[in-house]
Amino acid sequence: MNQKPRLGIDIDGTVTCPKTFVPYLQRDFNEQLKYEDITEYNLANVLNCEEEEMLNWFKNNESYIYQNSPVAEGAKDIINQLQYQYELYYISARHNYLEDITKEWFNLHNIPFDQITLTGSHNKLEVTKNQNIDVFFEDKLDNAEDINHQLNIPVFLFDTPYNQKELQSGIYRINSWHEVSPLLNKL
Repeated sequence: MNQKPRLGIDIDGTVTCPKTFVPYLQRDFNEQLKYEDITEYNLANVLNCEEEEMLNWFKNNESYIYQNSPVAEGAKDIINQLQYQYELYYISARHNYLEDITKEWFNLHNIPFDQITLTGSHNKLEVTKNQNIDVFFEDKLDNAEDINHQLNIPVFLFDTPYNQKELQSGIYRINSWHEVSPLLNKL
């Protein structure tokens, strides 16, 4: 039996809506904050606060936020179509203690998966390599660059205010899940 090609898919900002954190950040840090203001991945820099304050806030809020994250527009329908042609391997920087919450979220929203790996760090290279991923989906620019450069696989980068930069060849900027199937077919 032929093995289906494997998609490596980040969760937060790709399968979940990239605007997920905004209302919580507005509530606790800056009510004027807009999604478009998040022009870099490091939220401590965006909010002009100490790293430690951000880390503590994150630890205190992540379980609730992840449980209540909205699905990115189009993600559920497109991923449900992709499951017949591809194996779906989710690789996230979330920590292992969030595994139950993460799997419950996927089941609650009827989003299929073959495997979910929570790395506990933003370094996804080793897992991506070991799982023989053919194409990766990401929103964090340096992850996309590392995966593309080190493993020589195409990366689909979901367009956000925090990943604006000219892209190296092999990284494809996409605005929504609706652009995925035509691009996969082209590749």
